[in-house]
Amino acid sequence: MTTTLAQAPAPTVTSTHTLIPVVGLPTAVTTSGPAQSGGIGGTVIATLLSATILAALIAAAVNIVLARRKSREEERARLRDRFAQAYGAYAEYCEFAYAIRRRRHDDVSAERVRISEELRKVQADLSAHEAWVKLESETVGTAYSKLIQEMRKIAGGAMRQAWIDEPATRDADVNIPPKIVDLSALKPFETAYMDAVAAHLRALAPWWSK
Repeated sequence: MTTTLAQAPAPTVTSTHTLIPVVGLPTAVTTSGPAQSGGIGGTVIATLLSATILAALIAAAVNIVLARRKSREEERARLRDRFAQAYGAYAEYCEFAYAIRRRRHDDVSAERVRISEELRKVQADLSAHEAWVKLESETVGTAYSKLIQEMRKIAGGAMRQAWIDEPATRDADVNIPPKIVDLSALKPFETAYMDAVAAHLRALAPWWSK
């Protein structure tokens, strides 16, 4: 006899847990492209502006330096010319020691008036130059005054003797040797004046040209 076993029904499993739907949290979406582009662009613009301003400042500084340099050079050139004119008046006065001896012998009175008038103008120029040089520089003014003082003594003495001596009547007499007119004693005073002028102009030179 065959015995048939009845299969028991499968137990039903009932879940005691309630499934709760998971709701995702909101996520911030960052758009990296435009923001990064704006930041880089701002940096570039700021850099360009800084470079432009720096270039403008450098250009302005260079222009100021060049303008001051030009002004200083022009001032030194002006003073150099004035000091040269002062020396020229001194040299012109010394030439009268020779001019008087070369005066025309056939019209002594007219020559005396002519030379005296020319000498008067030179002496007036000397006085004006001496006053200006003293105002410009005490050191140069002292050297120039000493030069003029010795000039009147040495060259003036030669001129006085030239008026006493007879004027030149031959071509050979126009060549006046040092034994007749000797102005070599003025050389140290000429050098002292030149050195004073050079030192004064050197002190006015801009530092980059020294």
